[in-house]
Amino acid sequence: MNDGAQALLWDASFPSLRLKGGGSRQFLHGQTSAAIQQAPDHQLIRSCWLTATGRVQALLEVRLDPEGADVLVLCGDAEAVLTGFDRVIFPADRVKITESGQRRRLQRLCPAHQPPQWDQEVLWLEGTSLPSDWESLNLANPDQLEHWRLNLGLPFSKQELNGDTNPLELGLGDWVSLDKGCYLGQETIAKLASRDGVKQKLRCWTVQPSEALATSPAIGDTLLHNGDRAGTITSAVQEGSSWRGLALIRRGALQQPSLELSTGSQAVRLHEPPAFQECGTAQTS
Repeated sequence: MNDGAQALLWDASFPSLRLKGGGSRQFLHGQTSAAIQQAPDHQLIRSCWLTATGRVQALLEVRLDPEGADVLVLCGDAEAVLTGFDRVIFPADRVKITESGQRRRLQRLCPAHQPPQWDQEVLWLEGTSLPSDWESLNLANPDQLEHWRLNLGLPFSKQELNGDTNPLELGLGDWVSLDKGCYLGQETIAKLASRDGVKQKLRCWTVQPSEALATSPAIGDTLLHNGDRAGTITSAVQEGSSWRGLALIRRGALQQPSLELSTGSQAVRLHEPPAFQECGTAQTS
């Protein structure tokens, strides 16, 4: 996707959960990473569901209403989210949770290399008719969707969300609040953020067509710096005769403009993903 290209449309359905009851806000505030307690009704809230040690289990979109909340599982195992939430709900929480089926979700895939404006570019569709300003958008095919994801550096695959990574490594700082107090995984995230303790970070990589490849880059390939392990490829896609993707790069190699494939001497150029956000203040939109 080029900067001058028209925006495309990501149209897909995702599993969703329904929380009902007066304690829904407080429950989600304590179980996910976003500042939800004071968030306005009907506003899109992006949040992570973490383990107790701060590893990402799922990426969620939440919308609150006067009766409770809807939770869309954008990435991760919806059944695990339901089971995990249900396991820690007590009668005093005043919350009931159920599966609510698949929810149709639209997102404009704007071509500019900048972080998505989620509150403007994401729509949960009610009914079957698209809003008039969305009807002219061309539907993205799977290849276009993957190119968009990789160009921005969004960790929306099982290779990045593998149960071993935390939101600071993945650039999901705008999905996490450092100011809201206790929540599942908060202690680890707070320590990592305050001590700058992240050991690796997600980066975009490219191999240019002028650099003939002995072997094609693949998920799981090791990247080297001066012969030492410096990172691991997590996503890879071919664009003509060049390749691009995402990789988790060790802290000591983050300032390097390029690394080498362990399967050959080809230079793999690195840059920070446009969508990569360090952890900062709370977000609710």
